[in-house]
Order: sequence, then structure tokens, then C-alpha cells
Amino acid sequence: MPLEKVDEFGLDLGTVQKATQSGVTSKRASALDHHWDRWDEFCLQHNLDPFLRQHADPVPILQVFGQRYRDGRIAPKGKPVHARTVEDALQAVGQKYASVGAPDLRKDSQGNIDFRISRQLRSYKRVDAPPERVKPVPITLVLYLLRVAHHVTGDLQQQAIADMITIAFFYLLRPGEYTGTTSDDTPFRIQDVTLHLGDKKLDLETATLAEIEAATAASYTFTTQKNGVRNEVICHGRSQHPLCCPVTATIRRLIYHRQMKTPQHAPLASYYRSNRRIAIKAQDVTESLRHAATTNFHLTGIKATDISARSLRAGGAMALLCGKVDFNLIKMLGRWHSDVMMRYLHLQAQPIMKRFAVAMFNEGQYTFLPNETVPINPEE
Repeated sequence: MPLEKVDEFGLDLGTVQKATQSGVTSKRASALDHHWDRWDEFCLQHNLDPFLRQHADPVPILQVFGQRYRDGRIAPKGKPVHARTVEDALQAVGQKYASVGAPDLRKDSQGNIDFRISRQLRSYKRVDAPPERVKPVPITLVLYLLRVAHHVTGDLQQQAIADMITIAFFYLLRPGEYTGTTSDDTPFRIQDVTLHLGDKKLDLETATLAEIEAATAASYTFTTQKNGVRNEVICHGRSQHPLCCPVTATIRRLIYHRQMKTPQHAPLASYYRSNRRIAIKAQDVTESLRHAATTNFHLTGIKATDISARSLRAGGAMALLCGKVDFNLIKMLGRWHSDVMMRYLHLQAQPIMKRFAVAMFNEGQYTFLPNETVPINPEE
């Protein structure tokens, strides 16, 4: 290859490597790098080539690495970790191999994870404590926060937080989509929001205040939000409640920012204090929700520790589920790629579950065709 072509190829390769790294969030990329660093140190301590090129069967070495990660000997904080962390560490090693064109030593000749590693991870998962799940936020708490902020205190911060909580509930948003929590988050900006007056799309910079206040729908366009499809638009109409409504909450935020002359590229989840724009954080939302839960425990039975900013996404989905909205529509609106969350919500929904016993009793009489049997599940 001519020298000038070598230089050009090197530049292009560097660009591709940067693009590959940016395919995940900086936090995720950093975690993968840390896993590899621990693998490199593990190999150095045992005088091993990190790529295990001289080993006919490298799986046992990977397994020992996984076990020491599991029991904390080489884990970041020196404490035992869950199966998922061990799986991530081994995956980071395998991806590092693949990134330089080497075979992923975790996998067998068919491209599947070696059965020894799979069984090792499965055994860890069986003894791990069940994952801690937050409870969905009922609309009761959203209403309480809105009434306090807009009818009692009039505090600008409380109003901004309550409005964003309303928006997150109805649009099933992740904390990073409606707050500015970390450097990896890309919350919705003012320019990502559109108001509609009937069939008319309003220009937020030129529309009259009367037109904005009369808007009948509000839509949010996904740009670089995590797990969102670029340019996907989610639109809601009015809920018919003056406060607890995705459209009126959006209108209140837009009018406020218009009065404050906030730039269009600024996050919607922000407010001003002493002429300084302050971003709403996930912790602000969590604290507000937990205060509301404590105050309304007699109504909801939800403890403050049961919920956080992540609960709003589940809360909106639960409301749709109890409203008998089609399962697939809820999954599409929430942008879930699997059915796990929906199964969890279904079992938690009291209005749905309390009807099951009656249905099972009424429909529990049935007969089988001759010689009809129920297949045995080998895992039971």
C-alpha cells in the first residue's frame, strides 16, 4: 500500500474507532474499559497473555476471572457483585477481542456462549437477591404535587417540577429524557416540543398567547434520547383536567420559558432563580414524589422509599393498563423492546388482578377431549 494511502487508511480507521466508541454512552464505555483493565491486571498477575493465544481451552481462565469478580477479590469496590456485573465483565473482555479482530473466547464454534460460562452465570443468578423494583406512581400523587405548586405555594421550582412530573407520567418518559441528570442524558429541549391547535401546527415563537393557551394537543420529538427512535413523535391530546393534563402542563412550561426568553435549544425541564437558569434533576423529582407519598400514604399505601423518578414511567403505563388500553399500544408508547416490564405491571395492577378470581371461577368448568393431556414442563 502506498505511503499516502497508509496515512489515509490510518485516519479513517481512527474515525471509525471513535464512531464505535460513541455507539454507547460515555458511562457505559467507561465501565467496559474498567472491566478490561481488571482483566489485564488479572492476566498480568498470573503471567498470562490477555488474549490467551497459547491456550487451547481458555474458558476455565475466564471462569476463574468471573468467580473472582463475583466474590469481590477483583471487583471495583472489593465487594461481592451480582451475576449481571460478572456477565458484563466477561462481555467486555469478549468485545475487546472482537474489536481487534480476534475470536471472542467466550463463544463456542456455533457462536453461542460456552455452556460452562452460561451455567456459571445461571448459578449466580439463582442465589442473587431479586432485583429491587420501584412501584408505579398513581395519579393521586401527581395531582397532589400540582395542586400544592400551583394553588398553594406558587413556588417556581415546585411548579416546574410538578409540570415535568405530569409530562413524564403521560409520555412514559425515563428520568434522563425529562431531566438533566448526567452528562449522558439528553432531555427534551424546547425546540423538541410542538403544540397543535386542531389541525394547525403552532409556531411557538410567533403564535399568540391565546393560540398557545388554546392548543388541543402537544407532541414531543425524540432526537438523541436513549433508546428512542430518532424523529419519532409522541402526541397527546387534553385529559380534560385543568391541571393534570399533558397538554396544559406543556403549555405552562412553554409560556413560562417564552416570558423568560429562554433559548429554543435549552431543556424544557428548567426554571429561573435570580435570573439564573437551573436544570431540574432526577433527585429533585424523587424528593418531590417521596414527599407526596408520605403525605398521602393513607390514600395510596405507598411508602416514600417505594418510588423514585423512575416510577413515573411505570405509573403512566399502569394507568393505561388499568384503563384496558391494548397491551401492544402501551409497549409502543413506552418504547419497551421486551415484555418484562408489562408482565410486572400486570401483576401489580390491583384493579385488573382483583377481577381474575371471579373470571377463573366462572370459566373454570371445562372438559377435555378423550386422551387429552397437559404437557409436562421439564423445568418444573
